[in-house]
Amino acid sequence: MLLLKALAGIAVAIFILGIRVISQWERGVIFRFGKFLKEIKPGLAWVIPLIDSVYHVDMRIRTMDVVPQEVMTKDSVPTKIDAVVYYQIFDAQKSITAVENFAYASTLLAQSKLRDIVGKYDLDTLLSSKDKIGGEVLQVLQGPTDQWGVNVKSVEIKNIEIPDNMKRAMAKESEAAREKRARLIKASAEEEASKMFTNAAKTIAENPNALVLRQLQTWQEIGAEQNSLIILVPTDFAKIIGQLQK
Repeated sequence: MLLLKALAGIAVAIFILGIRVISQWERGVIFRFGKFLKEIKPGLAWVIPLIDSVYHVDMRIRTMDVVPQEVMTKDSVPTKIDAVVYYQIFDAQKSITAVENFAYASTLLAQSKLRDIVGKYDLDTLLSSKDKIGGEVLQVLQGPTDQWGVNVKSVEIKNIEIPDNMKRAMAKESEAAREKRARLIKASAEEEASKMFTNAAKTIAENPNALVLRQLQTWQEIGAEQNSLIILVPTDFAKIIGQLQK
């Protein structure tokens, strides 16, 4: 009787020790005597204690920060670039059996590929085409990581640091470009205004009454000022004075 109770107790203990709970976002990978046995889905599972080993693999999308890399651009400008990689495991078995530490391996691979690709571009292209460069890094990462059961979703270039002297040079260049555009706009406006003045002069020369209307308009504009004193001189009187002076 005692033997049966002992056996029952052992059986209950083995049963309890063999219970495994796999979360909704995980997959369980079972190895028996070190050999892959099967992959289990979320929920309650039972394995043989001391014989079966269960590895929990997170199947959610995760992020991986790439250590800032010092890279020399194509036009010999030293830069420091950091990026973030978004990845997701799609094969739980491969992520364990094909690579020792997929996260560390992916980080080293991303660092190497980032340096190789950035070195092909000059500084201006690098600053204006971060999405393009991230896409190229993504393409070269997908091949090796697929063999590890890891799918790289996206590579985002977070920050590009350049030396202070380059920042000052770029600021001066930008200021010079803005000043050039301002001068061109001003010159264009003056050219357009001169053409309009020329046309107005021709119109006034062809029709003397237009000059009188312009004169009246000028008086009206001057009269809008409250402190203005206007002395009106008839045009004919002004002509007589001009003739006497001659």
